[in-house]
Amino acid sequence: MESLGKYLKRERELRNISLREVAKITKVRENLLRAIEEDQYHLLPSTTYVKGFLLAYVKYIGLDPNDIILRYESVLKGEPVPSLEAPPKKRILWNKKHLWIIGGIIAVSLIASYFLYPSKPPIEFISLKPEVEKNLPSPPPPQIAGTTSTIEEKPLLLQFKAIEEAWVRIQVDGQLKQEMTLKPGEEGSHQALKQIHLSTGNVGGLDLTLNGKPLGKFGKSGEIVTLIFSLQGIKTIRHEKPKPPS
Repeated sequence: MESLGKYLKRERELRNISLREVAKITKVRENLLRAIEEDQYHLLPSTTYVKGFLLAYVKYIGLDPNDIILRYESVLKGEPVPSLEAPPKKRILWNKKHLWIIGGIIAVSLIASYFLYPSKPPIEFISLKPEVEKNLPSPPPPQIAGTTSTIEEKPLLLQFKAIEEAWVRIQVDGQLKQEMTLKPGEEGSHQALKQIHLSTGNVGGLDLTLNGKPLGKFGKSGEIVTLIFSLQGIKTIRHEKPKPPS
């Protein structure tokens, strides 16, 4: 019967693959591959390495790795070699001339089929929606948040303007909103639902307006005052200036 090495060599040559090419691709030295094809197993390393060489060899030339490993194990045990698949036919190498000829044949066939078998009219798809949907009113267009024309107004609107330099601290509905020193001519405003607390170190240096109505002075220049504006009215809390240390 044909030995394993002769079988591998014949399959490689049928595929027009050189031994040097196999060695280059599989990274197995050419002398080891030649020893496998010549069945000189005494020149090869351990069985584990040889199996790895065989797997890389047969995968590249296109053989079944399981069949080759079974045959190699039979060789080691001295058993009859199992039959292998029939050798494949030689690969057909196509050149550019062949490809042009085949392409021309396909093109002529397509043109002939177009004139001999005209295309069918397009298929009209029938809607499966029930007729009831035609009578349903269209849903209103979705409203985008933040695009309403009117701005929500709050009950309390406090406006202030500094006519003298004044420190102010403002809380709106329990939250601190502003704390700064105003220069003459600087102004601001705040809205609230319930209360506005305004603390200042110079109440006489501020002009105040509540809900569009100007308010009178709540003290003299340099006087420290806390004003609480609510729906019930205005509450004034006066503070004494801290005395300098003796």
